[in-house]
Amino acid sequence: MTSSIGNVASLAARGAGSVVRHVRAVVNPSAAHPAAAGHSASGWLVVTVFVEPSELDAAKLPAPLAEFGDRIEVRIQAAPGGKGTELAARLRDRPRPGGALSRLSGQDPEAGLRSALRRAKQLIEVGEVLAVDPVPHGERTATPGGAFLEGWTKAAPKGGVR
Repeated sequence: MTSSIGNVASLAARGAGSVVRHVRAVVNPSAAHPAAAGHSASGWLVVTVFVEPSELDAAKLPAPLAEFGDRIEVRIQAAPGGKGTELAARLRDRPRPGGALSRLSGQDPEAGLRSALRRAKQLIEVGEVLAVDPVPHGERTATPGGAFLEGWTKAAPKGGVR
């Protein structure tokens, strides 16, 4: 019984922390995103790709990254512990980082780059961009949970993990 109370308390504490971070992002965006809190002060977005560094060439980027052209900087280096290669990219004209609300509303300027990095990783490792099966055809009864899930599914490819 005590462990279930501890689990509930832990979930409540995490939820409260999340609410505080969102409020701080709205009130003072620079204070809500210090470099150590998950958003790199340098602006580099990084994915680890399971290939040798010699197999990647910054001049011949996969299509999702190549579409950005000169608007991005790319860095390729060996991942720590011999775990593949770090493929890093950042926008040359770095906008002010968006908060959680801007990310959820689709207004995050780095969203396209995050999505392109994930698609490039998939192209390098698998040879294609993996996609979720489409929603079944027909009409569904609208529910609050269903609307939330559909909205989240549309925003997820640009959201990334922080």
